[in-house]
Formats: sequence, C-alpha cells, structure tokens
Amino acid sequence: MPRLLVDTNILVDVLEDDPDWAEWSIQQMRAQAQIHELAINPVIYAELSLTFASVELLDEVISDLGLSYQELPRPALFLAGKAFARYRRQGGTKQNVLADFFIGAHAAVIGALLLTRDARRYRNYFPSVGLITP
Repeated sequence: MPRLLVDTNILVDVLEDDPDWAEWSIQQMRAQAQIHELAINPVIYAELSLTFASVELLDEVISDLGLSYQELPRPALFLAGKAFARYRRQGGTKQNVLADFFIGAHAAVIGALLLTRDARRYRNYFPSVGLITP
C-alpha cells in the first residue's frame, strides 16, 4: 500500500475539532486511509507533542488515528538541508531548517503523497511531491 504523510496541520484540525477545517481533514483522512498507509515522521510527532501531557497519550492517539510512524531516511535529511539552503539563497530569513523541509523531503525521498493545508512551501521546494490540499 502506498504511503501518505499526514501533515501536522491536518492532525491538529482533527484533534482540536477546528470549526473551519475539521470536517474536511477528517473526510480526507478517512478517504485516503482506504488507499494509502497514513504515516507521520519524527518532525510531525514532535510538533504534535506540544499539546500532549505524555508520550503514552500521544502514542495512543496516533494508534487510534491509524497512523504509522516512519523514521526519516538520511537521503531525506540531506534533501531537507539542500532545500533550506535554496530557501536562504532566495531571501528566507529563518536560521534553522524548517519542519516543512523535513516533511517535504521525506515525502519526496520515499515517493509518498502529502496531505496538508499548507501547500505553498511544499510546491516551491518539493515539486515532485503529490499534494492533497483543499
């Protein structure tokens, strides 16, 4: 089954019952789970951890949502760094590699789709990644 990375913003929509986006995000996750393995990586895990009191609670939610946990392969880490260097050359002001670069590079390297509401950076720096967006 092909993989689909689920971006943090989608999971936050679902977990916080966002009034504008929860329904769309839930529908997409349900539909995509029929044809893809839904996955997160360490970066998404870390971003999600901000709203949980313990690892156990977060792991339980990840399991309940049917998400697998995928480590970042070294080629994805390398690609994230290269994308960040391009971002800086183009005038980007952030000093550290951004989470989106790790997520986008991961999807690119493993050939996964990405479910997200924040497509701009992914489209600019990882044009080979198929996006599912509103």
